[in-house]
Amino acid sequence: MDLVSRGLLSTVGVFLGMLVCGEIGRRIGARRLARDPKKLAEGAGAAEAAVFALLGLLIAFTFSGAASRFEDRRHLVTEEANAIGTAYLRLDLLPADAQPELRQLFRRYTQVRASTYMTANQPAGSRFIAGESQGAVKARLAEAAALQQVIWNRAITALRRPETPGPAMVAVVPALNDMIDITTTRVMATENHPPIIVFLLLIGLGLVGALLVGYSTAINAQRDWFHSTVYAAILSLTMYVIVDLEYPSLGLIQMKADQLLVELGKTMS
Repeated sequence: MDLVSRGLLSTVGVFLGMLVCGEIGRRIGARRLARDPKKLAEGAGAAEAAVFALLGLLIAFTFSGAASRFEDRRHLVTEEANAIGTAYLRLDLLPADAQPELRQLFRRYTQVRASTYMTANQPAGSRFIAGESQGAVKARLAEAAALQQVIWNRAITALRRPETPGPAMVAVVPALNDMIDITTTRVMATENHPPIIVFLLLIGLGLVGALLVGYSTAINAQRDWFHSTVYAAILSLTMYVIVDLEYPSLGLIQMKADQLLVELGKTMS
């Protein structure tokens, strides 16, 4: 079973769990009503207000953070494409005989960087999640790091040649530094997620909320499946979108920004 199916299955599991909690809450309320019809609402309002206020706050916090990190990762792709493109253009300042090898290295490097995250974005995997996808990403990151070192060494050697113009050092070295540094920034941005306890707390509060919804509807003579189902559906889908934003391509949300690197590589050929 791939990760997309697992994500959807987990969402269905949370949805069903909320329905079960709602039914449990209703039965608890029904038993209390049977003992004393006047005792159901005592103290329930304060508890519900506290739980749902905390649930709303946690949803706002996690959703806002996930959306912000998603946009930051997209912007980093643009920054990396710009950094590689700038460094590639500044190779013109190097001696003519040193440029062909470096340009070939740049083409290979751009292809590796594009394939790194395209591999992680396949529907069968997600960035830095254990499995074949993680191994492929690590292999490409290692290859990119090796290419960075080769490019740096070749460029520094060319810059030290007597015929290299003086301004070349000032222009080329910072561009190469930016190109190399952005890779670390992207890796850290990819791994930047809230602790797992935050997601567990979100699910736990959703289940407790469902329990309270069922408890409140116990006063009705017939089961109120509509409110319980709507609550469970909205909460489970919201949780799914939050997780999907945190781990793009784990589910329905796809990050296609790395296509910029593919297009950049085509301009180098």
